Amino acid sequence: MITVQMISMQPLILIIAPCILALTTYAFSPSLRIISATSSRAIPQKFERNTRFFESKDNSMTDEEREIAMEKALKAMTAFSNKYTENTGTFYCSDLSVPAVVIKGLAEHKVTLGAPLCPCRFYDDKEKEAKEGYWNCPCVPMRERHECHCMLFLTEDNDFAGNATSISFEEVKKACGGVMG
Repeated sequence: MITVQMISMQPLILIIAPCILALTTYAFSPSLRIISATSSRAIPQKFERNTRFFESKDNSMTDEEREIAMEKALKAMTAFSNKYTENTGTFYCSDLSVPAVVIKGLAEHKVTLGAPLCPCRFYDDKEKEAKEGYWNCPCVPMRERHECHCMLFLTEDNDFAGNATSISFEEVKKACGGVMG
């Protein structure tokens, strides 16, 4: 008699599902277009990413001007984040380097795009996304459902939520290795 041991499929699904999602998202993304080979050649089709490189709002700045702008934006985004946690009853991650890096990313987008676009997502066209505003911090999912993809603003039931509702500008700078990076 042969006995078959049942193996739980849940761990396997948790590993495979994100991979499948990532592959299908990439393969069927509207930002990809199929480039066909000329009819005279038997070359297989290939994919080419149709990513538009945007003109950064800070490209005309000197290094000194950019550093001043970054410091100002970093202070502003730190103050905004602290006020937002206070107003929404959310918390920072127990590892304060997580909110520090996210805050720095928001500040960089504030300087380069003019808006605090979520730094934790991939965008084909950052300028377009910043203008549309859906992913500008606080993003629509955060405002509507208290779901922060970046783990910047966490509800108390989140396993990664710490007790901190504020972080200092100095803590952000230290965790990120300075203002510019």
